[in-house]
Amino acid sequence: MGRAPRRWRGGGDDRDHEGPRGRNAFSTLVTMAVSAMLTALAVTLALGFFLLVEANRPGPSEQKIVVIARGAAVSTIGTHLQEEGVIRSASLFRVAKEIYGRNGLKAGEYEISAKASMADVLRALASGKVLFHGVTIPEGATSAAAIELVRANTVLTGDTPRPPPEGAILPETYVVERGMTRAEVVAQMLAARERLLLDLWANRAQDLPFETPEEALTLASIVEKETGLAAERPQVASVFINRLRKGMRLESDPTIIYGLTRGVPLGRGLRRSEIDQRTPYNTYQIPALPPGPISNPGRAAIEAVLNPPQSNALFFVADGSGGHVFADTYAEHARNVAKWREIERQRAATAIVTPVGVGSR
Repeated sequence: MGRAPRRWRGGGDDRDHEGPRGRNAFSTLVTMAVSAMLTALAVTLALGFFLLVEANRPGPSEQKIVVIARGAAVSTIGTHLQEEGVIRSASLFRVAKEIYGRNGLKAGEYEISAKASMADVLRALASGKVLFHGVTIPEGATSAAAIELVRANTVLTGDTPRPPPEGAILPETYVVERGMTRAEVVAQMLAARERLLLDLWANRAQDLPFETPEEALTLASIVEKETGLAAERPQVASVFINRLRKGMRLESDPTIIYGLTRGVPLGRGLRRSEIDQRTPYNTYQIPALPPGPISNPGRAAIEAVLNPPQSNALFFVADGSGGHVFADTYAEHARNVAKWREIERQRAATAIVTPVGVGSR
């Protein structure tokens, strides 16, 4: 017999001929990789469960108010919340933000309810539902008084603008957020008055005894200062409209005061010398409207001037109850004034100072 041929040992794929050692090494690597993956998964699940528990654990038992600054980083917010006692850990807050807080956190002042969890806090800060405050400008306030209210409001920031001209501000309550600038709020007040006056002027009655929105605003400011009763504004407006149509002087006490003090109350009755003193605003001396508003009138006063009720009244005087009594003729008005003088005499001991009214001097 001849020799068996030798097996070819050249190059080529000989994986089918690996020995036991190669198979064992590969199996070991696979086992190690799977083990590492399972370990990592277990750690991830454990951390996720821990974070889930921590994120939903009830927070402090009392309600908290927190302010988130504009442009603050998440780390800064977390540290602030921890210092305020809202959350337990700033580090966990940052991690929770990445997992649960997909929406950005918004600046502002927030009310965090009692026992709010970290997840609740994240949702609150992402909602943008901030606390709002009010800045109230009373009807009939001067611009200087209105600007002082803005300056004194501690919710607002920034420098206080100079007082605008009288009548430029619309008196009402403005909703503001903590951190808004005083300049922003004043700009809102000016824009609100501009919009309102243009709208009301476009829907005014015909044949009014003035030609411009500014003149209407001036008369409305006088109406605003003459009565504190909303129901009387249309009647007071009608008296002044009637007097302007007849070329009569308005004879309004508040215009005298504004000419003397720029609207600061005298704290006493007017003196004869002050009534006789000629100023650009004294409507006992000038034959028509003063050169500008004497206060910032509200919507109702402007509406009353631009759409006054039909009336023949030319006079009014205080009635002793906080309102006024109106008259078409001077004789009727004189009787009403006599009644008011008697009330004044009865009250003399109490030193009550009340403006007399139109046509009473």
